[in-house]
Amino acid sequence: MMPNFIDKIGDWNPQLLRELKGRLKFFNVAIAVATSLLLQLVVFLYQLREFPDDKYSLTGTYCRLRQVYERQQNEVYQLSDQSRIANLNDFFSNNFCPANQIDLQLWWQDHWRYTFLTFSVIFIFTLLVAGTYLLINDLAKEETRGTLNFIRLSPQSETSILTGKLLGVPSLIYLVISLAVPFHLWAAFSAQIAFSSILSYYAILAASCIFFYNAALLFALVSRGLSGFQPWLGSGAVLFFLFTTMVMSSSSGNNLNNSTTWLRLFAPWDVTTYLFPQLFNLYNGSLMGNVQFFYLPLGANIVSVVGFHLLNWGLCSYGILQAIKRCFRNPQASIISKGQSYLIVAFCQVMMWGFTFQFLRNNSRLDGQVGENLIFIALYNLVLLFGLIAVLSPHRQDIQDWARYRHQEVGGRKSVWQDLIWAEKSPALVAIAINLTIVTVPFLVWLSLTSIFDPGRSPNLEGDNFDRLKVLLTVALSISLMLIYATITQLILLLKTPKRSFWAVGTISAVTFLPPMILEFIGISSWKYPTIWLFSTFPWAAIEHTSATTIFMALLAQLSVLTLLNFQLTRQVRLAGESATKALLAGR
Repeated sequence: MMPNFIDKIGDWNPQLLRELKGRLKFFNVAIAVATSLLLQLVVFLYQLREFPDDKYSLTGTYCRLRQVYERQQNEVYQLSDQSRIANLNDFFSNNFCPANQIDLQLWWQDHWRYTFLTFSVIFIFTLLVAGTYLLINDLAKEETRGTLNFIRLSPQSETSILTGKLLGVPSLIYLVISLAVPFHLWAAFSAQIAFSSILSYYAILAASCIFFYNAALLFALVSRGLSGFQPWLGSGAVLFFLFTTMVMSSSSGNNLNNSTTWLRLFAPWDVTTYLFPQLFNLYNGSLMGNVQFFYLPLGANIVSVVGFHLLNWGLCSYGILQAIKRCFRNPQASIISKGQSYLIVAFCQVMMWGFTFQFLRNNSRLDGQVGENLIFIALYNLVLLFGLIAVLSPHRQDIQDWARYRHQEVGGRKSVWQDLIWAEKSPALVAIAINLTIVTVPFLVWLSLTSIFDPGRSPNLEGDNFDRLKVLLTVALSISLMLIYATITQLILLLKTPKRSFWAVGTISAVTFLPPMILEFIGISSWKYPTIWLFSTFPWAAIEHTSATTIFMALLAQLSVLTLLNFQLTRQVRLAGESATKALLAGR
């Protein structure tokens, strides 16, 4: 029977069979079984150490006489009579709760609840951190040995190969967890935890594993230059993210009424605390219950909370899978296409602005909500756009192929603009401009909807004076600045020098972060010299202290620089597209 089952696995997914044969050795399986059983025993005995004995305190949680003695204790402490307090303490030291007054049923229920919650946390850390490490380490070893190229040449589809990796590489981790699941379920049923919450937890755990494992595979494929450091960096980042979000979820002071909520949704802690508030002693309930998305109450019930988490992980996992498919067969291909970048940017805007629009108890005004989240949205989009510039900008050879042979391709009657919007080997400037437009549209819609610019009252945003024209000019200023960065990046990647990517990253980092750092260091603050700050990466810092005319002049200056850079870029692309014979005859 077992050989037939193995043959069926091989017929369904040869890659999975290869991974299982390499890992499910007798010694490895024995170690995994022993580890799982030992872990269950340790957790059970650790919780059992607090079992009420014959010296259980009269004021202990599970003593039925606790309320009587606590009332007497409070009365004595209110009188502040030191002699009576001393006598009472001596009484508690020499007398203990009778065995027949200890509520053992309640103790066992709490004991099983703590056991269940302990395993819930262990499952998350073990599956996500250890599984991520194993997947990245496996692909790194395959790349080092050269076997990954053989896998790429196999007739299997990318989906089949990746599924085999996801199911086979962490198989020993799955074995450890699977052996602990029956004990986990027994603890849940003994603690009288609702079956819907248990089922929801396992669904959340599975969805988070799929997301993190797909992200791990993508990271392993695009970070080949890190060599043996890959698995430690990837799993360390996951561990740091999980630990940070766990601390945030356990603190009642961290609310979820802002755009950063979307980032926390990628960790399973907030939804786990929603299902089991006792996990972090949140007796007032999880903050997830108050979350809204475009004013829709996500936290109203378990279906909406769990469903939204699953939808978020599902969409992001699907997007990562498409990127993996692009990079798997052709390691030199860009992670995403230009068309996919438009969808990604639009999706990010929907998620960030969706969690921005939530009712707040002390501030339900539209302008106040967006004003509090504006810095987060700006930082998200800044990182997103810089990432897209790095990913979408093609290198010299790609642009050379596009410029020379675009007219020979099938459907070569397409206009240059269509190629600039959709073609992967064309310069990325138009695609970056479209993504900037997508980023700007929600902001402009907010400006048109909010009453912040009502002429009947002085315009303000969180107490700061803002003029509508100044804000719009500053938005245009930011767009032109990002286009300048994109053009500089493309020009550097067109050079013939080695390590062009390194020089592009270094140059953009320098022009982005060095000017504001130098200005602050030499004492040129935005409120003293706002005109200079208009030409930095953060023109928003100077908008309050300068006039609309000055901002307009700065915009004209940046547009002039952008025009000159694009003339140079067009010239370089045209030269790159010339044939070798034509360039030789021209003396170039």
